[in-house]
Amino acid sequence: MFVPVSRPIIDESDAQAVFNAVKRGDVSGLGGLELNEFEGKFAKFCGASFGVATTSCYTALHLAMATLGIGKGDEVLVSTYTNISTALPVLYLGAKPVFIDIEKDTFNINPKLIEGKINSKTKAIVVVHIYGHSVDMDPILKIAKKHKLLVIEDVAEALGGEYKGKLLGSLGDAGCFSFLANKFITTGEGGMVVFKDSTLNSRARILRSLAFGKENRFMHEDFGFNYRMSNILAALGLSQLKKVNKIIGKKRSIAKFYLKSFKNIKGFQLPVEREYAKNVYWMFHIVLTGELEGKKKELMLKLKEAGVDTRDGFVPMNRQKIFIQKGLCKENDCPVANKISENSFYIPSGPDISEEELKFVAKKVKEVVSKIV
Repeated sequence: MFVPVSRPIIDESDAQAVFNAVKRGDVSGLGGLELNEFEGKFAKFCGASFGVATTSCYTALHLAMATLGIGKGDEVLVSTYTNISTALPVLYLGAKPVFIDIEKDTFNINPKLIEGKINSKTKAIVVVHIYGHSVDMDPILKIAKKHKLLVIEDVAEALGGEYKGKLLGSLGDAGCFSFLANKFITTGEGGMVVFKDSTLNSRARILRSLAFGKENRFMHEDFGFNYRMSNILAALGLSQLKKVNKIIGKKRSIAKFYLKSFKNIKGFQLPVEREYAKNVYWMFHIVLTGELEGKKKELMLKLKEAGVDTRDGFVPMNRQKIFIQKGLCKENDCPVANKISENSFYIPSGPDISEEELKFVAKKVKEVVSKIV
């Protein structure tokens, strides 16, 4: 047996939904029954008013930042511990990303470090709800209000997660989501940006589709993007959305099983769920401590040999050579994130993992650890 980190749940109803759209010839991203419905229902699920579907979470972030007016000369505060897709749009818009270290237990941006990084050029804060756990939003929103900063939520890994009972993606000026194959719902590739403000929604829709003119379509209004999601993918997304609560429940159930299975393993720092959060546990992320610290590569290799797939934790932005070479950061700027990265990985926790596979993974993890210690 070999258990992969994640497999999507795609069933006959999903295939039928796509087939129906194709049969009607309703396939492009210029409009469609499923596209409009998917945007509306997804926004509602996230506690927002408007949804603008895109080709990925990266393009959702880029579109959100452009819509909010981030540009040359601005600085944007970004969590260092995340996918590089969160930082790249800042650079492409001519702004400068400023990387902030993380909390030791949630791996999210540390609110206590934010105000010290703010200056007259600071325009926005991008928060990433990493691995399904909410950022502590109240202090961030308070700081943003005080300094008149925009707040953009990267919710790629936390669909359905909550902060003090409020859905993630609805707390800032914009919320950005991913529909990659390993996310809660999938369109293969794809993303969404959600807004509460109708003016921002209208602006994002213009920019998403090459800023076509209203009177003369080919007299463009601005420097837009071609970030449209096709109606085919929206049909899949709309079908997938019907399963989202079941998938979130499964993710929490998987985490509960692993937390119980590994609670007595010394050297395992396991995921947390702070009192303010509903953690949706996108992936079950483990940090090695104590006598297991520094043994990540060995552990991951032996788990693979035993039939258990794993993935490394993120390499922090401050350790990315392409950023260091441009003088954007120094390797040791974020020591907490550096240490977490060196000693973290995640194990199989996809929504379709079976009970047999879960037991197999837990057994093999305990066996491998016992041989290494």
